[in-house]
Amino acid sequence: MTTDHRAPATDPILELSDVSKDYHGLRPLRISSLKVAPGERVAILGLDQASAEVFVNLVTGAFLPDIGSVRLFGRSTSAIADSADWLSIVDRFGIVSARTVLLEALTVAQNLAMPFTLDVEPLSADVRQRAVSLAREVGLADSTHDKRVGELDGAGRFRVRLGRAIALDPAIVVFEHPTVELTPMDIRPVAVQCRNVVVARKAATITLTTDRDFGETVAGRVLTLQPASGRLSGDGWLSRLRRD
Repeated sequence: MTTDHRAPATDPILELSDVSKDYHGLRPLRISSLKVAPGERVAILGLDQASAEVFVNLVTGAFLPDIGSVRLFGRSTSAIADSADWLSIVDRFGIVSARTVLLEALTVAQNLAMPFTLDVEPLSADVRQRAVSLAREVGLADSTHDKRVGELDGAGRFRVRLGRAIALDPAIVVFEHPTVELTPMDIRPVAVQCRNVVVARKAATITLTTDRDFGETVAGRVLTLQPASGRLSGDGWLSRLRRD
């Protein structure tokens, strides 16, 4: 029996066409063409941390491209009317990034509760239960729930960021250089956890990484960016089949 790993035949929820954005790097960030379907998992190799941040700002509508177009959920980002309109779009994204601020003096449960409420001292019983459920979903042991985030290792902090990112059930989860704070031994189990979480939630993902193993574990399609042209080439389906 052959498993069909092709993207579903449906309108993309994210589409970039002939995009160029100057961010005062060696060259502008260029993406010639990218389409992501609902629930599709894509990894992109070839973006350094600076260009990955610009990419995230473009796809969330925080930046407009100098040239080309970015379409989210069927709308051009240039058509975003105001801050309220923009926030309604951003709420459909979950961003997992080392740039995401964690409150290190607060506990894991308190940090995971913050997407639901800012009233975290003390946590109400129902909010704590939601936070604990998130912690378990992302692989945080029960013994960590009342531990301060500042006491966690890199993998633990990553899992807190993952929990925060999925808390409001986003349509797209973006992993921005996810291995920055991970040890080599943590990369594979964390990547498997990420894949399991997004598959269970049926979320689309974009993984921006220099670690091919992480990308191939999380994604069903792995692309490599050619910075000069913006062309995205290759895929990870065959290597993914071999790994799984």
